[in-house]
Amino acid sequence: MKKQQETNGLKPFISLILSLKIPKWALAFGLAASVVTTIVGLAVPLLTRDLVDGFSVETISPWLVGALVAAFILQAVINGVSIYLLSMVGQKIVAELRERMWVHLIRLRVPYFDQQASGETVSRVVNDTGIVRNLITDHFPQFITGIISIIGAVIILLLLDWKMTLIMLVSVPLTIAIMIPLGRRMAKISRGLQDETATFTGHVQQTLSEIRLMKSSTAEMIEEKRGLSGIRKLFQIGLKEARIYALIAPLMYTVVMAVIVMIIGYGGIRVAEGTMSTGSLVAFLLYLFQIIMPMTGFALFFTELQKAKGATERIIEILNLPLEEGQEGLEIDIANKTLRVSTVSFSYEKGEPVLKNLSFEAKPGEMIAFAGPSGGGKTTVFGLIERFYEPEAGTVTIGETPINELSMLAWRSQIGYVSQESAMMGGTIRENLVYGLPDAGAISDEVLWNVAEMAYAKEFIQEFPEGLDTQVGERGVKLSGGQRQRIAIARAFLRDPKVLMMDEATASLDSQSEGIVQQALSRLMEGRTTLVIAHRLSTIVDADQIVFIEKGEVTGIGTHEELSRMHGLYREFAEQQLA
Repeated sequence: MKKQQETNGLKPFISLILSLKIPKWALAFGLAASVVTTIVGLAVPLLTRDLVDGFSVETISPWLVGALVAAFILQAVINGVSIYLLSMVGQKIVAELRERMWVHLIRLRVPYFDQQASGETVSRVVNDTGIVRNLITDHFPQFITGIISIIGAVIILLLLDWKMTLIMLVSVPLTIAIMIPLGRRMAKISRGLQDETATFTGHVQQTLSEIRLMKSSTAEMIEEKRGLSGIRKLFQIGLKEARIYALIAPLMYTVVMAVIVMIIGYGGIRVAEGTMSTGSLVAFLLYLFQIIMPMTGFALFFTELQKAKGATERIIEILNLPLEEGQEGLEIDIANKTLRVSTVSFSYEKGEPVLKNLSFEAKPGEMIAFAGPSGGGKTTVFGLIERFYEPEAGTVTIGETPINELSMLAWRSQIGYVSQESAMMGGTIRENLVYGLPDAGAISDEVLWNVAEMAYAKEFIQEFPEGLDTQVGERGVKLSGGQRQRIAIARAFLRDPKVLMMDEATASLDSQSEGIVQQALSRLMEGRTTLVIAHRLSTIVDADQIVFIEKGEVTGIGTHEELSRMHGLYREFAEQQLA
């Protein structure tokens, strides 16, 4: 059963490679050139034999010397062409693999990224595809030409001297007996190295991306230990790999030397007896190297094949993950339509409900606020409306249309989302303002300055020497929290959303920044259906409706005055914050 699984394990790898758009002409010419190079190489020992047997200053044949030189030059030129074409095939394959993975990854469901470390995913896209490329570009052509070289050399040697050839072939089963168990061991070690490399890459990326948290938490020693532990694990696995190589090289050297000594000894006797010429012995030794050298590379090929198989399994796992639903769907204008959430239930993990039978509605132009204890599920509601997640029960509709019937592009392009974190991409202020817009290149500076002014961001942007082209740093670290929030609000103005969602947009700001951002938000909310999450009740007392959520359930809906009269916990919150 195990052998069957190992055999079937190559099918996904082969299927994946065949599904790619391989430049067949380059592959065919590259392999053909490798074959020609090998065949030309097989002719060299025969020419060398004639040169040695007839060697003297007087008898040197210009034709023979010229043929040797031509053979070497032809072999070098064709080999160069072969290497380039096969490298191009390998680069094309890895590029298409990475393209396919990237296109798939950015359309995966959000829960995948909740559960998977981004560094491990990066390792799959970069490292695992590189392993596949190495096999196809470097090792597969060597394997093919090695087989041709061995078959051709053995046939010629049998014709030259079958007795000596049989003596030489005694080494073949010995070499195979050494290589197969070592190759299997190497494959197991290599797969462990791949997994450990992915884990280590994930840790390094996470630590560096949260460098400020690490430093502010004085966690240098903790991260140092974790990092050094990962490095030591990689080192130990690398040593295991080195030990296998340390066994392979001396063993192969011993086998090769033993065969060479046997051939030279037996061949020397034959030459002394006059039953073999010196040139034939030299040719025999050259052919012997053309057999032994490829065989030493076969172990490496099968090791790389196992590594590529493991890498392919991980690539296929990602490519088989389900995409977000709704890439295709209705495209409707959601302006002046009521947003309804009806008896929605949801859980991140089975058996642990986050939302239970939640219902509310937001009429056009209304402001609906969400309040309640932390961890009650308020942000999860926004995740469901954004369609980051799908409800387990219940429906979310806009007008009379369930939102899952709309295309993802049509739905999300009409929603503005201003979060507490005010996420930003590395790049310039301009690039962050137009991020995701299909006509980004056509948006004028005048329009950008206008939305910046509406978001109270124009003044601080103008203070930068490079204005809109100011670099914000990774995740916007060169800007203050208030500045990032105002750019996020300007971005929302530019998108002109029909539905606006704000998740504690001023929670992390100082009082001065909060005042400015709150003015910008008030301007942004005008005439739009707005959903607001806020811990500070002062920002939502004027909401048309306040939805109070506790432990995933709605325990009260009404205006501030209504909830203050009827809802005990809300009244307690209001007395604490608004007294």
